[in-house]
Amino acid sequence: MKYAHQLSDMFNAFSPEPLNIDQLAEFYCTDTMEQRMSDKYTSPMEDIFDLCQEGRADAAFLLLGHRGCGKSTELNRLSERFLSAGHPVKTIQCSVDLDLLNMAHADLFILMAEALVALAAELHCDIGADTLSRIETFWAAGTESWTTQEAKGASIEAGLSTKTPGILSTVLALFVDMKADLKYNEEKRTEYRKTLNVRTSEWVQLLRTVAAHIAQETGGKQPVLIFEDLDKLNPEDAWKVFYHYAAILSGMPFPVIYTFPIALSYDPRFSAMESYFIIKTLPMIKIETIEGQPFQEGIQVIKKIVKKRAKVSLFDSQVLETIIQYTGGSLRDLFHSINTAAKRAQRRGAAAVSMEDADRALEELQTSLTRRIEADDYDFLTNIYNGNKERIQEKERLLKLLQASVVLEYNGKRWHNVHPLVVKFLRRQEIITDDRA
Repeated sequence: MKYAHQLSDMFNAFSPEPLNIDQLAEFYCTDTMEQRMSDKYTSPMEDIFDLCQEGRADAAFLLLGHRGCGKSTELNRLSERFLSAGHPVKTIQCSVDLDLLNMAHADLFILMAEALVALAAELHCDIGADTLSRIETFWAAGTESWTTQEAKGASIEAGLSTKTPGILSTVLALFVDMKADLKYNEEKRTEYRKTLNVRTSEWVQLLRTVAAHIAQETGGKQPVLIFEDLDKLNPEDAWKVFYHYAAILSGMPFPVIYTFPIALSYDPRFSAMESYFIIKTLPMIKIETIEGQPFQEGIQVIKKIVKKRAKVSLFDSQVLETIIQYTGGSLRDLFHSINTAAKRAQRRGAAAVSMEDADRALEELQTSLTRRIEADDYDFLTNIYNGNKERIQEKERLLKLLQASVVLEYNGKRWHNVHPLVVKFLRRQEIITDDRA
């Protein structure tokens, strides 16, 4: 990523990818939490950090938040802080390593083990040949075709050091092969899951053993694992993974942070999750008050995020403010609209994004959003817009519209609002007839 001095730099500067640790110093905005939480001293990310530092035995977290609110960047910032405090950290990108449309809780335990063994290798931590041998032989029945030559090839392909002790190198290479099977090989995937379902307690004990060795190596600092992309699971798959296996997934003696779909917090089943996990929500950046007035502090924070990535002179007067207003505090929608508008301006041969460019980009986003609603949603949405933002009775419909990003949530489940572009659409249809801008 590089700072945008001209329109051709915009897509790079406003990439939808989260900021990685190396980019935080230059591009991360530290001032968003007060505008998310309406309190400068409240922060879900600080809460997670503090609880992990305290060594809580029940430090298993579900982190909720709208897609596009900045969760991944905040988690990378949290990783940076953990590393500075001496905690080994590994972020597991589930969308890369797994098929999110075909997932089971057992898959997470395999990725958990791979992450811990990889951390041990990075720390040059001796977790013992006996433990490594037990991990390797645990899967022997499902890896009959595994040979020394194949292990060596997979190890090199994965970028592992040829100096890694033999059995550790073999185990790491085994995990490379298993991850490929989890994503692409239905037969092997089923076999792995059956093995883990029968021998879960044995596998969990191996995880505990590896984690204990790591903590001993780091002077008592526990490893921290972060599971990204699980908030992208469809509802029934999320329940299949978490609801029936909450006790196991939350039972690790080291901190684990799972992302989780925010809309499912309105499902009656969610109350059971609160008995096992510490629930934290990262709200949207608020740009409007509950009374429907612009919230200037939030708008200014989002402008600050943009200014860290691009010259404001790349936008004509009031253009940036308009894009912020109509993207509702969603950073994903904001970045998408900026990129679309900038590309149009570049094709025109212009030096800056015009209001016409912005309008076209916002129309494209509006079309995407309004395809997700039906005529029988109009009254529900109008009711929220007109003031029923906190005590919403139709939980099933709310869940659906939250999943679609048509309804946005602010201040951590305190109140809701209809996406500004959906409001604009409903005005055009004369469903909403007030004069608010």
